[in-house]
Amino acid sequence: MIDLHCHILPALDDGAPDLEDSAAMARQAAADGIEAICATPHIRHDHDVHVQEIAGRIKVLQERLDEEGTSVTVLQGGEVAETAVEGLGEEELALVALGGGGWILLEPAPGPLSASLARRVEHLAQRGHRSLIAHPERHLSPDMFQRLVGLIGAGALVQGTADFFLHDETAPGMLALAEAGLVHVLGSDSHSSRHGRPPQLAAALARLATVERLAPDLGWIAQTAPRAIIEGAPLEPPFAPGG
Repeated sequence: MIDLHCHILPALDDGAPDLEDSAAMARQAAADGIEAICATPHIRHDHDVHVQEIAGRIKVLQERLDEEGTSVTVLQGGEVAETAVEGLGEEELALVALGGGGWILLEPAPGPLSASLARRVEHLAQRGHRSLIAHPERHLSPDMFQRLVGLIGAGALVQGTADFFLHDETAPGMLALAEAGLVHVLGSDSHSSRHGRPPQLAAALARLATVERLAPDLGWIAQTAPRAIIEGAPLEPPFAPGG
């Protein structure tokens, strides 16, 4: 499995505070069957992340993991706020593309999804990038499903947060998204080994296997789509969105 959304780089944003925590996150991920993690620090105004430094920080972490024998590969990425997209140059966008494959993990602005997110998806498409919409579960509104359908029609895909499929208070909403064909891949959105969401995907994939609409395409969700995203390979979902 590939975790497309993880704040594993140490002392960079609101994720792992130090290298020890980063290494522990990688060990947790490996135990869950995750073989690669996209490091996705926040790219937005309230985090002082310098895009050009991400590769060097990944190198330091990967060296630590290799030394201790943790079989996880850390890949480049970034969680790019929709409000930051237009301020990034071509080189910067390339440096935060998931795995270097051209897909951008796009964080919607707080509040309900709006036309501004659709404009940013179009903006990225015009620059040769496809969008992966992060944690839609944070943007509940009466028209959320309709807006996600529109974004998918414009070439975006949707990433659900794995841990939200596992708790009584959040699972019904996540499963409703899945039943509507509005979840294409999972990410942990983990920030630490010590608290919060763990860097794990397997249990959430097991819950998705119970969704009749998606069960036939679980392999696509778990393997095919994440691999294509990090490799920049052609990718179209095998199921259509909608009720």
